[in-house]
Amino acid sequence: MHDAPSAKELIEAVKAFIDQTAAPQLTGHAAFHARVASNALATVLRELEIRPEAEAAEISRLQALLGSAKSDPELLNRQLCTEIQAGRLDLATPGLLTHLKSTTIAQLSVDQPGYSGLRTAVRS
Repeated sequence: MHDAPSAKELIEAVKAFIDQTAAPQLTGHAAFHARVASNALATVLRELEIRPEAEAAEISRLQALLGSAKSDPELLNRQLCTEIQAGRLDLATPGLLTHLKSTTIAQLSVDQPGYSGLRTAVRS
């Protein structure tokens, strides 16, 4: 069994060091960079936590929308764009608006969880 800390644990440790030890002793530009580093690590932690389930759900929705068995989200998204550009899919297509909204909410949950519009979107 491998007893080393997980990537999540390592990132949490570095973030805690920045937030609790380094940042409080910094001022000016260095303090700003410490906040940027802390925010970047928080984003990576949300990626690790949210992305796998969100991506699996996105793939499932895309497969249903496109009638595809492909499992590569990049290829599926390219196909979705092609179908929309060609006019074969539009907002009247069952499931498309739900897919777009769900995908956007998942991405915002990683990138900008404090965004006020996110809370509104999740409730509606």
